[in-house]
Amino acid sequence: MPDLVIVRHGETEWSLSGQHTGRTDIPLTARGEAQARELLDNLGGRTFAKVLVSPRQRARRTAELAGIEDFETDDDLVEWDYGEVEGITTADYNDSRQAQGLPVWNLWTDGAPGGESVEDVAARVDRVLDRVRRLLEDGDVLVVGHSHFSRMVVVRWLGLPGRHGENFLLDAAHWAVLGHKRGAPVVRHWSVPPTA
Repeated sequence: MPDLVIVRHGETEWSLSGQHTGRTDIPLTARGEAQARELLDNLGGRTFAKVLVSPRQRARRTAELAGIEDFETDDDLVEWDYGEVEGITTADYNDSRQAQGLPVWNLWTDGAPGGESVEDVAARVDRVLDRVRRLLEDGDVLVVGHSHFSRMVVVRWLGLPGRHGENFLLDAAHWAVLGHKRGAPVVRHWSVPPTA
């Protein structure tokens, strides 16, 4: 049965610093561009029936540099809308909350204040997966997107609640393969680095 391959875009200044990057449309770093060029080299020369890419420039550029010439952008693939946490690291946000006497914040249980909830993102991912399952009838599908969104993809693929995305780290310019074994959804590979 065909597989779903998910790719996180290459490094950006904010992925390097740990700042939440949802709506902000920032470019890849020079290292991120180099990562993207090597990204698919160790995927065994797969061909894809369909390639879906987030409309953010960091994802589109990753796809282009990886040598993907024919892809479709899909607004449902954008990263989590982080609301008030956009551009801020989790540590800095929690420091400000603690200074106000507020409890520690966790994206995977609390959602993004002023942005999307865990349920909002899970619903978007479920729409993407419904589409992907239809596309898999024609062969492997590649999705190029973002960190937290891709982590939500794996848990929804496995039928788990969205909060479990916290347990699946996907580094910049890394890829994963989701498939089936005896009819059950499985993770074949997770957070595989580019060859460079």
